[in-house]
Amino acid sequence: MTTHKLLLLPGDGIGVEAMVQVERIIAFFNDRGGDNTFVTETELVGGACIDAHNVAVTDETMAKADAADAIIFGAVGGPTWDHVPYEIRPEAGLLRLRKDLDLFANLRPAICYPALADASSLKRELVEGLDILIVRELTGGTYFGEPKEIVTLENGEKRAVDTTVYTTGEIQRIVRVAFDLAAKRGNTVHSAEKRNVMRTGVLWHEVVTETHKADGSGVKLEHILADNCAMQLVRNPKQFDVIVTDNLFGDVLSDAAAMLTGSLGMLPSASLGAPDEKTGRRKALYEPVHGSAPDIAGQNLANPIATIASFGMALRYSLDMATEADLIDAAVASVLDEGLRTGDIMQDGMTQVGTDGMGDAILAALAKLST
Repeated sequence: MTTHKLLLLPGDGIGVEAMVQVERIIAFFNDRGGDNTFVTETELVGGACIDAHNVAVTDETMAKADAADAIIFGAVGGPTWDHVPYEIRPEAGLLRLRKDLDLFANLRPAICYPALADASSLKRELVEGLDILIVRELTGGTYFGEPKEIVTLENGEKRAVDTTVYTTGEIQRIVRVAFDLAAKRGNTVHSAEKRNVMRTGVLWHEVVTETHKADGSGVKLEHILADNCAMQLVRNPKQFDVIVTDNLFGDVLSDAAAMLTGSLGMLPSASLGAPDEKTGRRKALYEPVHGSAPDIAGQNLANPIATIASFGMALRYSLDMATEADLIDAAVASVLDEGLRTGDIMQDGMTQVGTDGMGDAILAALAKLST
């Protein structure tokens, strides 16, 4: 029997409601028995943690995150905390988790279930069967480079500076992740940067090319300018398998790819660290792509699928439970095929359910598929 330690960080808004559904699925697998079991702890993060402790995440929670086999994260933020100092804003909790645990590789799949192809803003034939994985470098680049400041000049004008910084090692390790993942998928990686105008793009192109020769020659590599990549995602998204890119471009491109599927409420993500030298395990945080959606929080309206699918990614990438991950994917697809929809993905002729109703349906599908 293997026991897996999970840290649950529901956060704010709909993150709390969606995490309840994940807890129900964890209980399902525990009750089913087998070779794996889960123990969980739940802690505060984001606005809820600011209210309780005046910080977005506590040192004690960070210690638990460091010791966990996987972290399941909900969502943080909302207008309630717009007044707090920038340094302790709700998002600072997530940024600290990423930075302190060195979760440098962000995996964001963009998958379009056939039952939801008509929910996309693109034509069905462009998105039906879509399966893209964007691998975003998460702990470097523009979001963490220094100096990062707003200063007042002698003439009274203000000047804002964000610095984009990358080293050879930072680029090598993220592109190796992309090559490893592509080798298990469609065997193609597109590397997106702006080498035509940015020095970091020049280095990125150079290091990716060299790393491909050394460590990824069995995978097809295509270089693409980031702005062209954005255009191609709208023009012909199914040409892509794995896209690897830096922190800033990854943020933009993954959101664009997410909306090809019809709803941010459907998409999970993973943030992975480097393999442990002794165990080979990576520190990892799994979270839905959507935000805290305070306008619908507490109303049983939220779509829990992205958070449930994030738990599925934890099973696949951290806990060596691919069979169970496949079971969750199949249960979600089955429920969608049956015509059940939350409000964000509602279509004519379908049946609308709330957060709890979607959780009920997925649990029922899990039970049916497990027999």
